[in-house]
Amino acid sequence: MIEILGFTGSFLDVCIRVSLVLLSLSFFLIVFRFVKGPSLPDRIVALDMLVAVGIGFIAAIGVQTDYFLYIDIAIALGLVGFLATVAFARFVRNRGLAGDKTIMNEVGESEARREAGL
Repeated sequence: MIEILGFTGSFLDVCIRVSLVLLSLSFFLIVFRFVKGPSLPDRIVALDMLVAVGIGFIAAIGVQTDYFLYIDIAIALGLVGFLATVAFARFVRNRGLAGDKTIMNEVGESEARREAGL
């Protein structure tokens, strides 16, 4: 029984370390997408993904430290992230309806890329 508990503890440590490495890699890829993103909606999706990766970090650290209050913080961050995404989407929608030339040019370029199959 003691051997099984030792194995599960070390296996959990390895899993947490692997998850933190994967989350770090995804964090850097998302930041790259945020910086490179050609349009505002791309950047909004990247910000939403950054919130999701942040939730993953908080949850992994909470499991690693056995301090489960972090899970509550991750849930609150998820709610705030969802509301921020909805607010950004509404902003983009209203900005497009207002006839702003920059967003209309972006929409036209995006539609042209989609029609070209890019």
